[in-house]
Amino acid sequence: MATNIVVPELGESVVEARVAKWLKKPGDHVNAGDPLVELETEKIDLEVSADRAGTLRSIAHEAGADVKVGEVLAILDDAVPGVPKVPEVPKVPKVQEAQAPSAAEKKATPTAKNVARAHDVKLDAVATSGPRVTKQDVLKATTPLAPGTRHEAPPPARGTRHEAPAVERSERAETRERMSKRRATIARRLVEAQRTAAMLTTFNEVDMSAVMQLRERRKEAFAKKHGVGLGIASFFVKAAVGALKAFPPINAEIQGDEVVYKHYYDIGMAVGAEGGLVVPVLRDADRMSFAGVELAIRAFAKRAQDGTLTLEDLKGGTFTITNGGVFGSLMSTPILNPPQVGILGLHKIADRAVPVNGQVVIRPMMYLALSYDHRLVDGREAVQFLVRIKEFIEDPAWMLLEG
Repeated sequence: MATNIVVPELGESVVEARVAKWLKKPGDHVNAGDPLVELETEKIDLEVSADRAGTLRSIAHEAGADVKVGEVLAILDDAVPGVPKVPEVPKVPKVQEAQAPSAAEKKATPTAKNVARAHDVKLDAVATSGPRVTKQDVLKATTPLAPGTRHEAPPPARGTRHEAPAVERSERAETRERMSKRRATIARRLVEAQRTAAMLTTFNEVDMSAVMQLRERRKEAFAKKHGVGLGIASFFVKAAVGALKAFPPINAEIQGDEVVYKHYYDIGMAVGAEGGLVVPVLRDADRMSFAGVELAIRAFAKRAQDGTLTLEDLKGGTFTITNGGVFGSLMSTPILNPPQVGILGLHKIADRAVPVNGQVVIRPMMYLALSYDHRLVDGREAVQFLVRIKEFIEDPAWMLLEG
């Protein structure tokens, strides 16, 4: 009896994936639970496994093909004891076709495997703290080669994102690489957000002295009790929740000619990951403690680097916070994450001269940016929202007094 291996449900709003790599080939015997193929989606990479033992009869879509939910990926035959495997049908090798991983090879993201092949790095020799080898792990393990050696590759041309060997050495060499599903989706959604929303941005600045002094006083006791450092992210999550309660339209969304007001606070925290930015969501952030927020953010960041975030981690969200300051950004204009109508941008903390009580003093200052959909949020509300954030951060006791 034959069974179809199909593209599984991929989560909210995700209907398409790309075949990244086949882990088995026609004729291979597989056990129940064995991973068969890696799929790349706009949000995460995932493996499709066999739901029973059998022999892989055929593959319907080769690596690189785009497939939709429910589409047949392969056909699996029942295993018959004593019957030899179906012989593999010889195929003409494709250019740069990925080889099946050896038994000793560690699990790795598709990009990590491509980079490892480009630099002739053995994945089983790459040190990693997570369950899968990432691109960063491979690059750390790469030893620079002397000029003229066989594996030397030219530097990537300006604008290229991934390391890939050029066809020939040249001072004006170029490489070409297909966009990942995630990068293509990021590009599409960013353009869509600017085209479909009346997006504006308002700015303010906040004195971080009170938060930094509080962290300095409590950091040792906080870390000892909770096993995590007290960062600034939890302060801004709590401040955002308080401001959203005061200005409900910024926690809402537009559906047709209706406004849907959300009476819960699922805060998306943008984190950098291999292949692009992802936004895992803190569910019911208003009910979380400072320690709970810090632990959740740290876990999200680690899983983003390891490639182990799930679709459930990324689903939904009523408001987003993004922190360009961790990359050194002094000021930027964040782009909305539809269907949300507000996103808060944090930036680098820098000492600046500011007037206080008639005197010029040096204070640790941060620029804040709120991008909002003017169809639903008025400029007055946006400005007052940022002022409320500023009040909470400059006097954190207000967050406790207002719940």
